[in-house]
Amino acid sequence: VVRKYARAIGLDPSAVCVHGLRATAATNALDHEADIAKVQEWLGHASIATTRLYDRRRSKPEDSPTFKVSY
Repeated sequence: VVRKYARAIGLDPSAVCVHGLRATAATNALDHEADIAKVQEWLGHASIATTRLYDRRRSKPEDSPTFKVSY
């Protein structure tokens, strides 16, 4: 289903996965002040540590050390 809709909007289907969509949904919920324990329950995670792995609010590409390296 995900690949079908990715193709329909012109995306490479191999670049889109269900886990990425789950992470996007979790990050969006957390970004809009959802309680992380509720997001954990919503995603069905046994551990809140797993839910934290899905939270991408702090992983901005421009914050990566690779953006600071000059060659």
